[in-house]
Amino acid sequence: MLILFKNGQRENDIQSILDILHTSGTEFTLFENQDRLILKIQNSSSLPLTQWQSFPQIDRVIPSDHPYPLVHRDYRPEGTVVKVGDLRIGEGAPLVIAGPCAVENETQLLETARLVHEHGIRLMRGGAFKPRTSPYSFTGLGEKGLKLLHKARQEFGVYIVTEVLDAMDVPLVAEYADVLQIGSRNMQNYKLLKAVGRIHKPVLLKRGMSARLDEFLMSAEYIMSEGNEQIILCERGIRTFVEYSRNTLDLNVVPMVKQLSHLPIIVDPSHGTGRRDLVIPMSLAALAAGANGLMVEVHPHPDQALSDAEQALGPEQFAYLMEQVNSFIRWQYHHEHSAPLY
Repeated sequence: MLILFKNGQRENDIQSILDILHTSGTEFTLFENQDRLILKIQNSSSLPLTQWQSFPQIDRVIPSDHPYPLVHRDYRPEGTVVKVGDLRIGEGAPLVIAGPCAVENETQLLETARLVHEHGIRLMRGGAFKPRTSPYSFTGLGEKGLKLLHKARQEFGVYIVTEVLDAMDVPLVAEYADVLQIGSRNMQNYKLLKAVGRIHKPVLLKRGMSARLDEFLMSAEYIMSEGNEQIILCERGIRTFVEYSRNTLDLNVVPMVKQLSHLPIIVDPSHGTGRRDLVIPMSLAALAAGANGLMVEVHPHPDQALSDAEQALGPEQFAYLMEQVNSFIRWQYHHEHSAPLY
């Protein structure tokens, strides 16, 4: 059970309630989420639900026994809307995040920024720090890459989504990024999850390549339990036995997340397939499944990309993707606002 206290309450304001719990031998955890105190009760309490709701300090009681109570839809049935500047993810039309896998140099990045900007993209991805399987692969430009992303933001007005790999780097990356990405390899890096949970910037959390849905949502719980509720979940494919694609894009997870959680979810078909010829059809499939957005890799010269060249879209393919996405959004709007057929 979760007990949500009214905003502004402090421990001395709720001491009488804590005394009741201590006296009854009830196990509980008290923590702060943003500016709200929350009690998570581990075992049954001697007080009935109606009595808990009668305390003036209490805003709401959620009779939930879920392992991820903050992430569960019971916590916010209306859904969470993540705000990035003037953009809203989880409400209205799905958004597209686009850009290169890695920031390679100034020319490449600004050329890509111009390309995505011309197609109305407001959220640009780009990796300054790159986790790679081989230590001899290109691992990014580091802080220099962050500065180039900042330059792209200044010149084209895009918001920046970039990955953070280490808890020690969170302050540095947060200085430049509008959205901090947690990659699949770090989905269960709990020290890093707690670190991004203590900042007040949106976090894009990617599903681990072998993670179950409950493990994915528990990772989001780590972030929320530290106070940051601005979380975007991202399905990016899981590792299976198929040999024709890099990963298996698990679109089942999109409607399941919407049933279980209040957090918005987007889909990354670039990593999910690893093949640029599959990115566009799987993007449309993701939108049809109810995704709140897409995250795709775009490069002005994809065959020359230093990272994930085989899954990056070139300018013409990206233009076609956006044409198809906009057609879907127009169809969806017409369908939702048209009269019923019966």
